[in-house]
Amino acid sequence: MKRILTTLTIIILAIGASAQVEERRNMLEIGVAGGANFSNMDFQPTVRQAYRFGLNGGINARYTCEKYFNMICAAQLEVNFAQRGWEEDFDDDTGNSYNRCLNYIEIPFLAHLSFGKEPYGVQFFINLGPQIGILMSDKEAYEGSWSIESRPAATRGIYGKAIDNKFDYGILGGLGVELKTKAGNFFVEGRYYYGLGDIFNNSKSDDFGRSANMTISARLGYSVRIF
Repeated sequence: MKRILTTLTIIILAIGASAQVEERRNMLEIGVAGGANFSNMDFQPTVRQAYRFGLNGGINARYTCEKYFNMICAAQLEVNFAQRGWEEDFDDDTGNSYNRCLNYIEIPFLAHLSFGKEPYGVQFFINLGPQIGILMSDKEAYEGSWSIESRPAATRGIYGKAIDNKFDYGILGGLGVELKTKAGNFFVEGRYYYGLGDIFNNSKSDDFGRSANMTISARLGYSVRIF
């Protein structure tokens, strides 16, 4: 009985302490952001690649619900257009090249955790959460006089192959800094996306065991407070 009373006392004290350190917030912000993508693919078997440059941009909404100790907690939803894909590195000094552009509509669901001054001032933030995407279009580009037969036998299945899976999903993480002013909020962020889904089928009879998107992004953005 003594142990039970001790446990209940600890729980009550913990709840009381939590109530003291949590500060409720009720703030909605809406904004836009855009920047550059540097993408490649995680292929198995491996394909020698360079990063492919592309663009990204979209809209976002962030709801801030509480401050816990010094951490300001919010949920962020985005809808973005993103150019991903890969560029093959031939490494033969011939100028031959192959690249493929994959155009996605992306929807990240993010926990936004920030530290710094409020309501105005500088805040450092972390974004982390799942992301889904829908492939809208793709385009292959060939340059040079090379032939498919001249490429490694294990990876020849790439060329001219249609995308099997248009639905994409993975994990997104980002670090950034935001300046909050009366005229709005200005931020810069670096992101990394690790794809968990494959663009090509991956059964034993298929060419690839893994074919997932990997993307490094740099973004600039602006948002305004709605309430």
